[in-house]
Amino acid sequence: MTSAGSVFSPRLFTTLTLVVLLAHLAVLRTPVPNTHPIGPSYAFTTRSIEADLGRLVTPQRSAAPKPSRSKSVPSVPANTNSPKLTQTPDDVNIAVNAGQTAGSEAVTRSSRSEPATVQDEPAAQTDPLAMPPQRLREYAALTNADKLPGSVLMKYQVEANKFPYKLNAELLWQQDDKNYEARLTIGLLGQNRVQTSRGQIGLQGLEPIRFSDKYRSEVAAHFVREKGKVTFSANTPDVPLLAGAQDRLSVMIELAAMIASAPKQYPPATTITIQTIGPRDADTWLFTVGETETLSLPNGAQTALKLVRNPRQEFDQKVELWLAPALDYLPARIRITESNGDFIDQKWLSTEALVEPLK
Repeated sequence: MTSAGSVFSPRLFTTLTLVVLLAHLAVLRTPVPNTHPIGPSYAFTTRSIEADLGRLVTPQRSAAPKPSRSKSVPSVPANTNSPKLTQTPDDVNIAVNAGQTAGSEAVTRSSRSEPATVQDEPAAQTDPLAMPPQRLREYAALTNADKLPGSVLMKYQVEANKFPYKLNAELLWQQDDKNYEARLTIGLLGQNRVQTSRGQIGLQGLEPIRFSDKYRSEVAAHFVREKGKVTFSANTPDVPLLAGAQDRLSVMIELAAMIASAPKQYPPATTITIQTIGPRDADTWLFTVGETETLSLPNGAQTALKLVRNPRQEFDQKVELWLAPALDYLPARIRITESNGDFIDQKWLSTEALVEPLK
């Protein structure tokens, strides 16, 4: 009987171990068959699609040429020379309403401009503010400097439909042949609204530099003549400055000097068009010359020529001026009526000549 030690000798054990190892290596080196063949590889690509926002927002239209349009100012009688022709928005009230203006300023109107001559519209890319003040129609000097009123202080009695009592008003006008200042103060018991216009006297009339309107706080318009524009302290958009432009206070003095210079050139139904600048915007004011009337005023009767600025837009004011020859055509009466019917009526009381030099 063979012993266990003779059967499992070290030599036999070593041999078996080598055989097992060689068998495992053979198995590991054998290629594994591909039972699920893989097709050719493909690169993964992406693309982006951009929407045509112009087509999405704005319908496409045909490229038909746009016909030119033209506008004209109201006609002036053929036997007169052209009065001031200018253009462009509205929002002033010359009244004080117990801490507020007599008229409604709740609605803010955007600037609007209307060409005052028959001409094609400028190209859209043209910046009107980069252009100098434009002369919309040739006209002779309408205002003679020697026809400007002398320096005076005019006092008025003021009635308003919202007050059971009368307000006081003063119009201070000073000029030295080169410069001028006008100041209108309306109020009662220290509650005043003050409008001030300062500027120069040019060959064709007043040339405002600054117009301000103050009640508690002040807002102002600045005439930047070298750049052909008007800027506003209220941060409203600039507007183009047109030839002959006035502010809402100087316009009354300018009208007085214009008519005093050539009364026969302004018969009834004549229209005078002036770009008029307010503290926040600008507008085209069209004054129609009316008939001569006899006014019954607190300090006696006065003969005066009536001019009317009629509303053209829903919230425009109606402005009526009576210019008295005996007062150097300064207004003997000013009546402003709001679109809701509220009014303020300013009637002449007295005039004081001033000898003080313009500051």
